[in-house]
Amino acid sequence: MMEQNFIFFNKWVLEHVGIDLNNYKDQQMQRRITNIMNSSGAKTIEDYALILEKDRDAYNAFVKHITINVTDFFRNKEIFELFENCFLQNVVPNFDHIKMWSAACSTGAEPYSLAMILDRNKVRNTNIIATDIDDNILARAKQGKYTKTELTNIAQADLIKYFSEIDTDKYVVKDEIKKFVSFEKQDLLGSRYPKDVQVIVCRNVTIYFKLEARDEVYRKFSESLSKGGLLFTGATETINEPSKFNLEKVETFIYRKI
Repeated sequence: MMEQNFIFFNKWVLEHVGIDLNNYKDQQMQRRITNIMNSSGAKTIEDYALILEKDRDAYNAFVKHITINVTDFFRNKEIFELFENCFLQNVVPNFDHIKMWSAACSTGAEPYSLAMILDRNKVRNTNIIATDIDDNILARAKQGKYTKTELTNIAQADLIKYFSEIDTDKYVVKDEIKKFVSFEKQDLLGSRYPKDVQVIVCRNVTIYFKLEARDEVYRKFSESLSKGGLLFTGATETINEPSKFNLEKVETFIYRKI
C-alpha cells in the first residue's frame, strides 16, 4: 500500500472510530492494518474502509485488532510481586482513601489482579477504575469470565477463593472481587484523565506509541497522580528520564510521583 492510502485511512479511522492512528508507530500499525485487511478479502485500503462501514462484525474485529488486547492475570509475576510490595509500603500507609486506575485494561485481568491484592491484604476504602478504548473488550471485562488457560498465573487457592467454576474449564470472577472495579471507556490519546489517583497501572501499551505521544501520556499520568502515588509500567517500558515527568524510579518499571 502506498503512503497516501494510509493518510486517507488514518483520517477515516479518526472520523469513524475515534482513534488517532498518527500517534502510533507507523510501521507496526501499518503492518497490523495490512494483515487484517488482507484477511477481509479487500484489495485496497479504500475497499476495506467500505467493508468496515457496512459490516459491523468486520468493524468490531478491526477495532479489536488495532487496539492490541493482550493481557494476563499478574502478568510478569515477579515484577507484579515487586509492585505489590511497593504498594503496601509506599501507598497504603500514606493515604486514607486509595484510588487505583488500570489504564488500557483489556479483558479485565489486570484490574481484577489488583482487586485480589486489595482483598488478600485487607486494604479497604479503595476503588479501581478500569478503562479501555474498545467497547466489546470492556463488555467482556465486566462479565469477568475466563477459561482455565487464561488463569495459569492464578494459584489454586486463589482460583477457589476468587472464581466460580461455571462450566468445564470456564470460570467467572466472584462478586466480592468485581465490587472493587468500575469499567469506563477511555482513549489514552484523546480522553480526559482521572484526577487524584494514588496508583496507575498501564503496562505494555506505550511501546506502540510514537515518542511524542508516549511522553504526553506519561506527563498526563503524572498530573493524575497524587504526590507519593505510583505508576506501574510494563516489562518493556523503561522511562529513561522520569524526573522530567516529576517521577522517580522506585523499582524496575515502578515509579513514584515526587
